[in-house]
Amino acid sequence: MHAAALLAALSPLTALAGPGAYDQRERDWRNGAVVYQVIVDRFAPSANLDAKRALYPAPKRLRGWDEVPAAGVQLPEHKVNSAELDFWGGDLASTSAHLSHLRDLGADVLYLNPIHLAWTNHKYDALDYQAISPEYGTRADFKRLAAQAHGLGLKVVLDGVFNHMGRNAPIFQQALADPKSPYRNWFAIGPQYAGGARVWTGFQNHPELNLEHLPVRRHLWLDRDSVVRSYLRDGADGWRLDTAYELGPRFLREMTDAAHREKPGSLVVGEIVNWPDRWLQSHDAVMGFTLRLMLFDLARGQVSGGATGRRIDALVKRSGIEPTLRSWTLLDNHDLPRLHTEFPEVAPRRLLQALQFTLPGAPNLYYGVEVGMEGGPDPANRGPMRWDRVQAGHPELAWVRQLTALRREHRALRIGDHVALDGERLLAFLRHTDRPMDSRVVVANPTREPVKERLPVPDAWLMDGTPMVDVLNSAGGTPARFTLIAGLLEVEVPPQTVLVLQPRPEPMGGYDRYKRVP
Repeated sequence: MHAAALLAALSPLTALAGPGAYDQRERDWRNGAVVYQVIVDRFAPSANLDAKRALYPAPKRLRGWDEVPAAGVQLPEHKVNSAELDFWGGDLASTSAHLSHLRDLGADVLYLNPIHLAWTNHKYDALDYQAISPEYGTRADFKRLAAQAHGLGLKVVLDGVFNHMGRNAPIFQQALADPKSPYRNWFAIGPQYAGGARVWTGFQNHPELNLEHLPVRRHLWLDRDSVVRSYLRDGADGWRLDTAYELGPRFLREMTDAAHREKPGSLVVGEIVNWPDRWLQSHDAVMGFTLRLMLFDLARGQVSGGATGRRIDALVKRSGIEPTLRSWTLLDNHDLPRLHTEFPEVAPRRLLQALQFTLPGAPNLYYGVEVGMEGGPDPANRGPMRWDRVQAGHPELAWVRQLTALRREHRALRIGDHVALDGERLLAFLRHTDRPMDSRVVVANPTREPVKERLPVPDAWLMDGTPMVDVLNSAGGTPARFTLIAGLLEVEVPPQTVLVLQPRPEPMGGYDRYKRVP
C-alpha cells in the first residue's frame, strides 16, 4: 500500500478522505496565507499630493502624514462625524510603490479596505461600486496594482460593502425623492423609518440595500459585469465581505458561487462576529473574532490554558479544519484597538502573535503592527503608516519576520490538522500532516511563572525517545529540548512563552526508528 494511503487508513488523526489531500491543501493559496491589511488613504503618502488637493473640498480636510487621527464632532447636516472626513492622501499608486514591504515581511495577500467611490475616508458608504474613489485613482490604477502584486507573488482581496450604500449615492437620493424611480425598490423606503429609509444599525449615512430585489443582486454579483465578477477579472483574487452576517446565508452562498464561477479558487471571507460554524456553509471563510476573544482571555489570565485549548478545539471541530485553514486569524484591525495598545507589555503580546501564527488559519496583519503602531478605538487605530520605524533592527519588525519565516518553513503550521492536547495550565496543541516529521507540538504558558506539565501527544507515528526541539526561541542560545516518552511529553515552559517543538531524531549509527513509518 502507498505510504500516504496507509496513513489515511490507520491514523485516527487523519480526517481527510484519501492520499494527496495535504498536497492539495498546499496548492490552495487560501490555506494558511499571511494576510496584510491596508487602508489605502493611510498606508503610503502620495507622490503627487499637490495635484490631488482639489479632491478634498471642505468639509473634508487633508492632514499631514505626521498628524494622528483625533476624535471629531458630529456634522448633523452631513450625517457623519468630522473624523470621517479627515484624509491623509494615500492612493493606489503609492500602495503599489510599497508592495515590496509586504514581500519582505513575508505576506502572501494584500487586503485593501474599500476602494470604491465613496464620500468618507473609510469608504464604507459607497456612491458607485464600479468606480474607484478619485483620491485613490482609477480602475486602471487598480489593474496595475493587482498586476504588480501578482508579479511579487501576492494575491489581492478587496472589501465588499454590499449590505448598504452611502446616503449621498445618486441612486439613493433619486429613490428617496421619486416614488417612480427605477431604484426605489433597491432600498427600504417609507415614513416608518427615521430619515425616510432603513439604515444600518442607526447610522443615517448607511441606507441598507434591499437584497431581496433581484436587480440589486444582479448588479452586485450575479451578472457578468457585476461588481464582484468584474473586479475579479480586473485582478482581484477574492472578497472580504463587510457585515457579512447582515447578508444572510442564502445570499452569501449565492455570491460565493458567483465568485467561484468567475474565478475558480477565489476567496470569499466574511466579517462574521458570531459563532462561525453554520456560516461556513455559505462562504469560504470567516474573520476570527471568536478566536481573538478566546486568545485575549488567555493572555489576560482570565481563562486557563487547558480551558482555552478545549474552547479552541470546539471551535475548530464545529467549523471544520478546511474552512478554518482559510479563515483569517486577527488580533486587531480598523474597527478594533491596535494590539500594542491592548497589550503594551511585550510578553503577552508576543504570546498572542505566536499563537496567531501557529494555530490553524490565515494570520491577518493590520498595517503597522510590524513596527509597533499604537491606537485606541476608531479613529485612533487608523493612523498613517509609520514608515520612519521601518528600519533594520526594529524589534517588532524582526519578530514578525521571524513568525512569517516560521510559518513558511514548517508545513504543518500552514496546512496541518489541529489536535488539542490535554493541558491544565498550559495551552497545547498538535499540528500534523501525513508526514511524521512535519508534526509540531505548540505549547503556550500564559502565566507569569514557569509551568511544568506532562502532555499526551496522540500522534502514533512519533516514536518513543524522539527529541523535540523548540524552533521558535532558539536564536542566540541552545534551544529548549524535551524527549517524547511512550507518547507523553514532559515540558517546562518559561512564563508567557510559546514553544514550537519539532521532532528531531538523532542518528544512531545507521539505526532509524522511523525506517518503516509512513
